[in-house]
Amino acid sequence: IAPLVALVRGGTDGQKYQAAGALENLACNVDNQVAIAMEQLRSGGDEQKEQAAEALWILACNDDNNVAIAKAGGIAPLLALARGGTGWQKEWAAAALRYLAWHDDNQVAIA
Repeated sequence: IAPLVALVRGGTDGQKYQAAGALENLACNVDNQVAIAMEQLRSGGDEQKEQAAEALWILACNDDNNVAIAKAGGIAPLLALARGGTGWQKEWAAAALRYLAWHDDNQVAIA
């Protein structure tokens, strides 16, 4: 995973896109899912952030993942995308926040 994360951070736009796609595929392993999506959300370009927000939306519908996303600090970057991202970033971020808002503990951070 580390070489792919490094490409997401410092590769060309094409390398970032391909590495982000590989990380998305690696996310089939439940142990990697939230960590990979959070890394893409924090350090990726526009396409990677869009993919990460979509992945977090999918992950957030699972109760354990919902808690893990919040504990990993996912609410703040999703709020930032919902406020100032591209069209799809806003849509996926809002969808993820919708699921995250199911938990009372997350509602204050989201509001």
